[in-house]
This record gives sequence, structure tokens and C-alpha cells, in this order.
Amino acid sequence: MDTHVKDLLDEFKENEPTFYAMKDFIQSYLRKIICEDNKIFIAGIETRVKEYSSLEGKLNLKGYKYRTISDITDLFGARVITFYNDHVDFIASLIEKNFNIDYNNSIDKRKMYEVDRFGYMSLHYICQIPKELYSDEKFPKLNEFKFEIQMRTSLQHVWATIFHDTGYKTDVEVPKEYIRKLARLEGLLEIADDEFLTIRNEIDEYRKKIRSLFSKGEFKDISLNIDSYKNYLEINPFMPLINKIASITSAEVEIVSYLRFYEVLVDLGFKTISEIEQMRMDYSEDAYKLSLMQLGGTDIDIISSTVAIQNLLTIFILKKNKRREDTKIMLEKVYGRSVSDSFIDKIIEQTKAIIRI
Repeated sequence: MDTHVKDLLDEFKENEPTFYAMKDFIQSYLRKIICEDNKIFIAGIETRVKEYSSLEGKLNLKGYKYRTISDITDLFGARVITFYNDHVDFIASLIEKNFNIDYNNSIDKRKMYEVDRFGYMSLHYICQIPKELYSDEKFPKLNEFKFEIQMRTSLQHVWATIFHDTGYKTDVEVPKEYIRKLARLEGLLEIADDEFLTIRNEIDEYRKKIRSLFSKGEFKDISLNIDSYKNYLEINPFMPLINKIASITSAEVEIVSYLRFYEVLVDLGFKTISEIEQMRMDYSEDAYKLSLMQLGGTDIDIISSTVAIQNLLTIFILKKNKRREDTKIMLEKVYGRSVSDSFIDKIIEQTKAIIRI
């Protein structure tokens, strides 16, 4: 073994604990600034310290390029894997704000990518940890060593991993026919990456539009789906009725989720939010009268906030469909258990007395 290579390996071994200290800090800090502080949902963060055998192989080939191990920038590395292309750039901006960047040795492979070049796209920053961000007297060289942070999307990561596995794992050159097949797959993955971003942006715009319509009280033509239903619930449409019902016995209202009623509404044939709103306006008075019949003369001091929509749907079912079985199904889905026939009969009897059918 070359003497210089041996000196470099000895230097690496001596400083190996420093690289593991960097690894622990970077793993935790990247998760903090990306996921906790900025609420970016990512596929993962990978960190690794270069293995001694791998470094030995590298130095046997290129040891002459390095004076000390401080000149080697991949002894420790991190990789952030995102779901969307635009998150790569956002995370890059976070890295720039928090670390010292060696721009001369950093590479944006996305910008150097060529149509006929077989490779993968990702952003590589060569970084150092600023002393004001983190230091440890047990590891005095921690702020001197450079390291690499790679940023790429999940599909770019899949592609890079597959290409490395198929293209570099052996000394046998991969035939061009297989290279071409991989290149075709590469193009599909790149299109998929772009399409995922487009779809996410379109969904975000749809949600903004829905929220804007709800804030204006415009429900017409808004299809009933779980997103629109949640937005509808945010304006507390049933609160006036439940407060009126609570006043019957001066009861306290226990706030309970209305999400369980989504499936009930779909099963009953509601297609739009405006249909739910129309039911609320048409049947609120009858729902109140039904509640008055149920609660009058009692001393109940706590009622569920879902009593309003439950009684509205009971009125709706019997007025529109007049089917006892629909009432039973609705109540069992709401309660999450079977209900007795006598209980159903009592509710139907009370409801019929209100709506006179």
C-alpha cells in the first residue's frame, strides 16, 4: 500500500468518531428544518459514513488527489428524498440558509442533464456545519470537514438505485439493447415526476377554490366528496340548530365529529353540498320539533352536537323515501352498532307525528 494512502486511511480512522457525530447531528437537524419547522412531507432522509474498505479502494485509485482527508468531501453524506420536484428547490434553499455551501464543488445534475445522456438528476451540495449552528469540543474538526447533501425525488432515487444496481455492479459492460430499455424507463419516470407535481398543484388549486366558495356561502355545483364535506363542516352549518335544540333543556353541547355522517349522506344519494344545505334549510324546523318531542320533560344536561344532523336525516328519510330500513341503517352507521326494532319504531312514530305522514 502506498505510504500516502496509508496516512490518509489512518487519518480517517482517527477522525471516524467525528463523522459519526456529524451524522447524528445532520440526520436530526435536517428532519427538524424540513419536516417539523416547514411541514414538508418527504420520503426519507438517509445518512452514511463512508466504510473503511470503500475509502481504501478509492484512495488506491485516486489517493494522489488528496493532501489530507479534509480534501475528501464524501466521507460523510446525507440524502433527502422528496415526493415532488419543487420540494427539492425548497429544501435546497433551507440548506443554503443553514450551512456553509461550497458552490464551486456542488453540482446541480438537473441543469447539466442532456437528452442523450444516461444518468440521473439530483442536486448535490458540498457543505460545512457553521460553528454558530453546532459545535462540540470533543470533536474539534467537526466544523472543518466538508460533506455532501443530495436532494432528489423518490422516482429519481428509484431510478438512480436501479441504474447503479444494473449498470455498475459487475465488470461486464451492459449491452446497448438493455441500456436503451433503461433509457425508455428513465423517460417514463421523468414524465411521472412532472405529472405528480402537476396533479398536486391542480388539487391544491381545487381546494383553494372550494374554500373560497364556502367562505362566500356559494355551494352550487360543489360535488360532495370528503374534501368538500370537510370544508362544509368548517363553517359550522349545523351549529344554529344544535344550539336551539340544546336550549330545550339548557344542555351543554358536546362537540362530536360529523365525519361519520359522510358515508351516510353518500348512501342516501346526496351528490352536492348544495343538496345538504337545502336539506338543512328545508327541515331544520321539523328537526327542532322532533328534538323537542324527544327532550321535552327531561333533565338531560349534555347533548351531542350530531343530534341536529341525525334528526335532519331522520326527517329527510321519512319525507323522501318513507322507508323504515333506511332509518335503521342510518342510525346503526351513526352509532356504530345495531339498534333495536323498538328504538327504531319509537323514532319513526315520533317523526311521523311531526311531519304528519
